[in-house]
Amino acid sequence: MSEFVFLLRSDEEDYQQAMGTPARAQKSLQAWVGWIKELEAQGQLKNPGIPLERSGKTVRGKALAVTDGPFTEAKDIVLGFIVVEARDLAHAVEI
Repeated sequence: MSEFVFLLRSDEEDYQQAMGTPARAQKSLQAWVGWIKELEAQGQLKNPGIPLERSGKTVRGKALAVTDGPFTEAKDIVLGFIVVEARDLAHAVEI
């Protein structure tokens, strides 16, 4: 068995679709919790990871300049991660 990190990504439109109202957020979180419980029951969840904040600070350069951020210019951002255990990459993709 090997461990695989799943990076959980979303663009702003999909994030708002899933989490934009309390009702949508509850439905999305229920689906998430169900998936995590299923992975746990099957012994595939190695680490539930942590959600990542959508804001923060960025430290750059030798002078350690601190600025607001990180702000992404990409189409999607990483919202969190989990670590699963799978036989191989094909099994991880299946999960």
